[in-house]
Amino acid sequence: MTTLLYTHPVCLEHDTGFGHPECPARLTAILNALRSAPFAALKWHDAPPATVEQLTRIHTPAYIDRVFARVPKQGHHALDGDTILSSQSGEAALRAAGAVCAAVDAVLGQEASNAFCAIRPPGHHAEPNQAMGFCLFNNVALGAAHARAVHGLERVAVIDFDVHHGNGTQAAFEHDPGYLYISTHQAYIYPGTGRRDEVGVGNIVNIPLLAGSGSADLRHVWRQDIEPALREFRPQLILISAGFDAHYLDPLAELDFNEGDYAWLTQQILAVAAESCEGRVVSVLEGGYNLPALAASAVVHVEALMSHAEIGA
Repeated sequence: MTTLLYTHPVCLEHDTGFGHPECPARLTAILNALRSAPFAALKWHDAPPATVEQLTRIHTPAYIDRVFARVPKQGHHALDGDTILSSQSGEAALRAAGAVCAAVDAVLGQEASNAFCAIRPPGHHAEPNQAMGFCLFNNVALGAAHARAVHGLERVAVIDFDVHHGNGTQAAFEHDPGYLYISTHQAYIYPGTGRRDEVGVGNIVNIPLLAGSGSADLRHVWRQDIEPALREFRPQLILISAGFDAHYLDPLAELDFNEGDYAWLTQQILAVAAESCEGRVVSVLEGGYNLPALAASAVVHVEALMSHAEIGA
């Protein structure tokens, strides 16, 4: 088996306006890199739109209606200071969420060992009833809920290594012990959540890192916090909120990761997945705003996914 790639052209038509960091060029940079010869074995799939049933597993019907009611026929509409809608944003958000649900179906249906969802808008800041931080629907949380509702899984883990804390994913999961949410993120920056004492019902593991933290710090928290929590939980599926904005070149934060760190961390996650859930992993693009660093980081991430998919074939 190989790795599946889910994306859709309309994700490039979600227009956030001039100068916005969450821009279509982010996705273009990744997709161009993944069209190169080393990735010839990737199986590309068009993302289907999410259904209302899928969306309402995390988001309230009133919130979903409110988002679509504000999609403009032309120009832009700001849901808040950071989260912008254009005419194609509604469909892009549906395809982004639908990509993750479809990837979950494929991986749990043994079509592939793992999958990468190259999508936008991102999702991990979107709360059940609120858009924020560039995010409309919480793609990774929706995929996790889909895995439990449709496939009957009892334990689904989300590992989030975006530089910003996934407040929306935490809010969706914090009262349900069938989910485990683990987040590494820079402390004291947007959105202001993610303290270590935010533990939900014992299923939330927040690992705030001080500005300047780098490779050695990542390896330390993997050994001390992430791997033990994962192994104790024994997930039946692992989803990754793959934000690459902890890279030292990223303009929106101040962590000091590099491509090698993303390759290493992905390999560690996959090694645990091989033991706990037959290697079943779905990775979902979140942040990353320096285009060369984003593309290079996504490349090593997908290389690691493909390497483990081949081993598990």
